[in-house]
Amino acid sequence: MKHKINPIVDCVFKALLGSEKNKNLLIHFLNAVTGLQGDDTITDVVITNPYNEREFIDDKLSIVDIMAKCQNDFKYQIEIQLAAYPALPSRVVYNWSTIYHSQLTKKGAYSELKPVFSIWILDSPFFKDADTYHLKFGIHDSNHNISLTNHLRIHLLQLSFFDENKDIGNETERWLYFFKKAEEQDINNLPDVLKTKEMIQAMETLQDFSENQKNYLLYQSRLDAQLERNTWKKMMNDAELQLKEAEKQFKLFEKQRKEAEKQQKQAEKQQKQAEKQQKQAEKQQKQAEKQRKKAEQKLQNALINLEKEHQEKEKEREEKERILQEKELYLKILKERGIDIDLITKE
Repeated sequence: MKHKINPIVDCVFKALLGSEKNKNLLIHFLNAVTGLQGDDTITDVVITNPYNEREFIDDKLSIVDIMAKCQNDFKYQIEIQLAAYPALPSRVVYNWSTIYHSQLTKKGAYSELKPVFSIWILDSPFFKDADTYHLKFGIHDSNHNISLTNHLRIHLLQLSFFDENKDIGNETERWLYFFKKAEEQDINNLPDVLKTKEMIQAMETLQDFSENQKNYLLYQSRLDAQLERNTWKKMMNDAELQLKEAEKQFKLFEKQRKEAEKQQKQAEKQQKQAEKQQKQAEKQQKQAEKQRKKAEQKLQNALINLEKEHQEKEKEREEKERILQEKELYLKILKERGIDIDLITKE
């Protein structure tokens, strides 16, 4: 080929599986991924949004979305997703539910609903711990191994987990090998794994984008748009990381602020308790001071009374002493005058 063409670039991918001329490739791809057998095997599809180059020229952020229904009226949605992000599972389920819900008209019945298959090809893995390239989801009770319905069927093909060096064991693996390695191949010298009718036709589609100037310019514009989108997404992711870090820092600040407020409230509470205790201590101190003054007054009164009593006793003693002295003087005088003191004392 003149130029290397990556089959998972949106316009190429939709030309491969979403164009009328490659309808047989879509049928082959759907049968390979879904594993439908017997009467459910897909023999014909109607592409409800066929490939249109204008949608890629006019819309820099076009979402690759291939919609089809088969002869059994089963519906199929195929999307290529280059970057995985946290909300991807919600988007997958939402898109599936939108298609499932759209089947039911106002006059319809639930019994008319048909299974809806969603197939997502992921360039970067979402379920990294699963370590498998093909994940199949449905509504299932794992404890009792019971399925509620077979209407919800979601397939995730994780390209990065597919080992292109392994022996190809089924058609799903052949398609995954094509999506990973077709860009490096020479259509005139294909490896055995790509020499089937469907793979050669798919390679011819890549060749058309490589050698047709109009298609190659479209391919280049889609690469530029994809680069721009990836740059924008990286900026958004960086901004989201910065926002999360800011939110983390804000939460930390809020936690510290609340802790500081808590400590401040505790300090204020302790201060109020201290003030209350201080007032109680002051009150007790005043009461003690009052009691001390009362005791001092009582002591002073007691001392005054004691002093008064002492003075009275002293006065009484002095009076007795004076009387005694007068008596002795009187007796002395009588004795000096020769009067019999004993006689007088007896009388």
